[in-house]
Amino acid sequence: MTEVTAPKASLSGSEFAGEIRSKLKYQLGVDESSAKASDVYVAVASAVRDHLSDSWMRTRAEMVQGNTKAVGYLSAEFLIGRQLSNALLNVGLDEQFALAMKELGFDQDEVIAAEAEPGLGNGGLGRLAACYVDSLASLGVPAFGYGIRYRYGIFRQEFDKAGRQVEKPDYWLTQEEPWGHVDYHRSQRVGFGGTVQEHDGAKVWEPAWSVRAVPVDYPVPGYESGRVNTLRLWESRSYDEFDLSAFNDSDYMGAVVPQVEAENITKILYPEDSTPQGKRLRLEQQYFFVAASIHDAIATFYPGQEHPDLRTFPEKICFQLNDTHPVIGIPELMRVLLDEYGYDWDTAWDITTRTFNYTCHTLLPEALEVWSAQLIGELLPRHLQIIDRIDAQFVEGLENKGLDGERIDRMRILTRDGNPQVRMAFLATVGGLHVNGVAELHSQLLRDVTLKDFSDVFPERFTNVTNGVTPRRFVRLANPRLSALISEGLGTDRWMSDLERLQGLAPLADDASFVERFAEVKRANKRDFSVFAQQRYGFEVDPGTMFDSMVKRLHEYKRQSLKILAVIAQYAAIKDGTAGDMLPRTVFFGAKAAPGYAMAKLTIRLINNVARVIDADPDVAGRLQVRFPENYNIELAEHLIPATELDEQISQAGKEASGTGNMKFALNGALTVGTLDGANVEIRERVGAENFFLFGLEVEDVDRLYAEGYDPLSYVQADPRLRKAVDMVAGGVFSEGDRDVYASLVADWLTKDYFMTMADFTAYMDIQQEIEDAYRDQARWNRSAILNVANSGYFSSDRSIKDYLERIWHTSPSPSSI
Repeated sequence: MTEVTAPKASLSGSEFAGEIRSKLKYQLGVDESSAKASDVYVAVASAVRDHLSDSWMRTRAEMVQGNTKAVGYLSAEFLIGRQLSNALLNVGLDEQFALAMKELGFDQDEVIAAEAEPGLGNGGLGRLAACYVDSLASLGVPAFGYGIRYRYGIFRQEFDKAGRQVEKPDYWLTQEEPWGHVDYHRSQRVGFGGTVQEHDGAKVWEPAWSVRAVPVDYPVPGYESGRVNTLRLWESRSYDEFDLSAFNDSDYMGAVVPQVEAENITKILYPEDSTPQGKRLRLEQQYFFVAASIHDAIATFYPGQEHPDLRTFPEKICFQLNDTHPVIGIPELMRVLLDEYGYDWDTAWDITTRTFNYTCHTLLPEALEVWSAQLIGELLPRHLQIIDRIDAQFVEGLENKGLDGERIDRMRILTRDGNPQVRMAFLATVGGLHVNGVAELHSQLLRDVTLKDFSDVFPERFTNVTNGVTPRRFVRLANPRLSALISEGLGTDRWMSDLERLQGLAPLADDASFVERFAEVKRANKRDFSVFAQQRYGFEVDPGTMFDSMVKRLHEYKRQSLKILAVIAQYAAIKDGTAGDMLPRTVFFGAKAAPGYAMAKLTIRLINNVARVIDADPDVAGRLQVRFPENYNIELAEHLIPATELDEQISQAGKEASGTGNMKFALNGALTVGTLDGANVEIRERVGAENFFLFGLEVEDVDRLYAEGYDPLSYVQADPRLRKAVDMVAGGVFSEGDRDVYASLVADWLTKDYFMTMADFTAYMDIQQEIEDAYRDQARWNRSAILNVANSGYFSSDRSIKDYLERIWHTSPSPSSI
């Protein structure tokens, strides 16, 4: 008998249907008989919000009382996905919803699908933030997620006839959006530009212009906790939205210039920053949301107090900086303490450094943000003064420790050359209590390479918290068949809040009946995905082939180029008759490239055109397919991950911070082919080396090749399969004979290849043969897949949050949640 412990609302399905009818009639003015799925979605979401309201208000009241230190998670991204199904599960109304939809005569899947996916993130950074706010609520930890409510998201990806990525606005807010609550009473003024004056010995920043930061609050219901935390996303508005005199003078465009300029700040996630204007807008975004959030936190924890004792601020809340985007919050809190509340420098610095912690998500130097001091001085002149003093104080401390001048120059926050730069990762490291990496290998490389100077001087600041994902969304909701089988196998559904219980599945990997049922779950998920792909994207997928997926942000270090070159080599082998008894497979790509990233966009074009050529070739039918569904998002992930059998995690060793896709795939019964990079290392240790397909150079090999002088051409010449694949791209096979289309891509492969795709190609092709041999033994394959599920419980975001609580935040769940 399966133990059911999730909280269930006390009303029946018919009563819930009645609530939905009432919302349709009185809130939407829609008759039940003529309601569309989109109407029903809004009605259901509104009814669920009603059920959350009491807990949401109680949670807020408890937070203000300040009995437990809260967490403020500052992130430029929150890729939360559709909210209805998650809220139904967490509030205990999922069964009532199914019954209500049956009574009302609506397809529950159509109602769920009527919700637009919020365009609030891009990839792993944003999805991690969403998992963490979910886990914070589920564990009963008082917390705010602080970010931006982007009107047009990052962009909606389309492909043109030539296979190129085309960026379109993501109009996710064009329909009624029932989750976000606009709270004008909590709005904050955020200034920019201007000058710094001195009055009575005190510095006073006089901004040249200001915008209004208006919060839009989203409920974050915890699973089994009765707690509803808040995701507070800021919108930028103008204080002078409309110039009536200009309008009356027929200057209609000029009349709305202030409104447009203010709203630009929160229109797009990561505006293209190859221009000075783009860089300026990015910095405006970052300061806008952290400044509003800091003022909001003070107002929240010291309500109505004109002269609060902010020396207690670090006991009220700690801020986690999710990458370098929010790091400008460190000088902002200093400015607030110094200029607005009159604290002396040492007191302000003590408060600030006990308030912030920094998560570094990269090992790539170019991803560690560096801002021109001139730009900061123009937009935030007081902050540049504060950064300058922080740097001077820091340098003095290093000199007192006896560090030499060269090393001090390497560690400066504010460089002293002819074009001074502010190094935000360094500011975060100096201005907070802790720096953490997001996987064991990543954290070690942070200490040994990326931030070595800092870890040598301040070793106590560095720690690791390996990433995790929420099992509620990415197993229970995304993969209901597997979830039901897990609960039956374990005799409980408690694994959803205690994922380490999955270890109880390990003995069942040797139970032939369970293995067959597990295999049928995967087959059914593949059939479902084939239907979804046809309906959503219009392409055919053969569910009888192996599903081989590589879905992630398009970046050279992630090496989508390695995968597509391997596909081309397999295609060439089929054409020349050397492929033998090749395993039929469908290769899925899903990725967006940053609008200004030319090499990544060219790789997308190549993948699409390889897919086009293969699809049109009758010699390949039934043996090899390539599918690249556009606009990879949470919805697509929730359909593709449960259907995938082989997960590609093939980044160059030492470049991926962690990854979370690798965790989602393993939890859903896919086997991983990967390098020893990021969290792959920990996944392999836990699931067993025999259940992970390892290949490629390790970090030490990569460093050695860099030092010796890496020659990619030698690897191309040494492997005929690789030489053939590169020649096909260069020769125009995938560009209708035009040799110029991919010339820059080929030139990079042959002369630079910074992430060593060519060096790892042979090992990658060899491991693919091992994968085919293993897949043909389905009993062996499914046993390994079950062991992946059973041993991946460590990769729960609940466990990650517990690590943060213990190692970094030093707080705990609210007493009422324990």
